[in-house]
Amino acid sequence: MWLFKRNGPSGFSSASTAEEVTNGIDASDLTAIVTGASSGIGLETARVLAKRGVHVVMGIRNMGVGEKVKQGIIKENPAAKIDAVQLDLSSMHSVRNFASHFKSSGLPLNILINNAGIMVPPFTLSPDNIELQFATNYLGHFLLTHLLLDTMKKTARDTKREVRIVNLSSVAHRSSYREGIRFDKINDEKSYSKLYAYGQSKLANILHANELARRLKEEGADITANSVHPGVITTNLFRHLGIFEGVVSSIGRLVLKNVQQGASTTCYVALHPQLKGVSGQYFSNNNLDKADAKATDKDLAAKLWDYTMDLINK
Repeated sequence: MWLFKRNGPSGFSSASTAEEVTNGIDASDLTAIVTGASSGIGLETARVLAKRGVHVVMGIRNMGVGEKVKQGIIKENPAAKIDAVQLDLSSMHSVRNFASHFKSSGLPLNILINNAGIMVPPFTLSPDNIELQFATNYLGHFLLTHLLLDTMKKTARDTKREVRIVNLSSVAHRSSYREGIRFDKINDEKSYSKLYAYGQSKLANILHANELARRLKEEGADITANSVHPGVITTNLFRHLGIFEGVVSSIGRLVLKNVQQGASTTCYVALHPQLKGVSGQYFSNNNLDKADAKATDKDLAAKLWDYTMDLINK
């Protein structure tokens, strides 16, 4: 049970669930991509969006698990429109394949939820030789968004309806390395801190959303980009914490959010009409929040954008 339940300006709170914040919303004409939808808040996000009528395309690393998740959602909701497509965010090749598959489907794209992530693993390099948390949590989602942006722009033009991009960040963005983004030491194993590296990847997610929002506004595209902190939730993200995973699981029911509450801010920002036209903002507990100063550094955001474009175009 979450301890703090006072509603904010939105009318919702940290205790609100994904079903509550989307209650009464008919989204049956929308299509969404949700990455990391095989478990945790990604699964709950996909389930609730499908419940509201959204055609959900789940980006799933393990397709065996993905098919079980898909069938579980359909069993609960036989009318659900839901697909599972293979996607490993740590691999640029996989991201490109997923984007190509989606574009060839001819589907519109009204909502992109960049949810998938890993947390505090030992130092590991991705298939593209990039530190794994930076590659999975940030770079893969940047590339996915970049590859699907024209599809989203076309959807906005054709439907004359706002398209939304939601980046999953974390309060951990406040605990990055001192310089924020270590452009010259992304792959430095000797100075690697799994906690700071996680914070760095989540800081990058906010900087990405902010810079993307600025560029889209400048272009006049009817697309918003925002970032969210879902809250501290007992999910399998904690699997690399060793003995502390058991401690987190034991106390989680008392002081941490459950999955239904954890998915709520994502669903609120993705679907709620209150957020029409709101872009380049950071949300937590279903309300606007203030991100760390580094996250709102426009020069840092622009530098990260250029750095990332170099990485994906190598």
